[in-house]
Amino acid sequence: MKDKNFTGMPKELQPWEGFNRDNELVKISVDKRRYGKMVTVIDGIDPKSENINEIAKVLKKKAASGGTVKDGRSIELQGDHRDVMKKELENMGFKVQMV
Repeated sequence: MKDKNFTGMPKELQPWEGFNRDNELVKISVDKRRYGKMVTVIDGIDPKSENINEIAKVLKKKAASGGTVKDGRSIELQGDHRDVMKKELENMGFKVQMV
């Protein structure tokens, strides 16, 4: 099946057309955990269109901290890295909102 138009819908009405990084709104927040530890939480990256594990890997390197992907939807980084993450995600092409 070479043709990706398996729905029979016109190409301009297909739901997967027009989605890209600049249409997604990524939210960055900081959460205070046990013993006063700070965690930067990044939400809003679509795991269906992006490889969230690779993005998390790049962000962890940039912040020089540990972190994880929770539930396959959000990225958690150890420490308060809001400014660095905002700059890096904007360089990747995402629209970023600080919460």
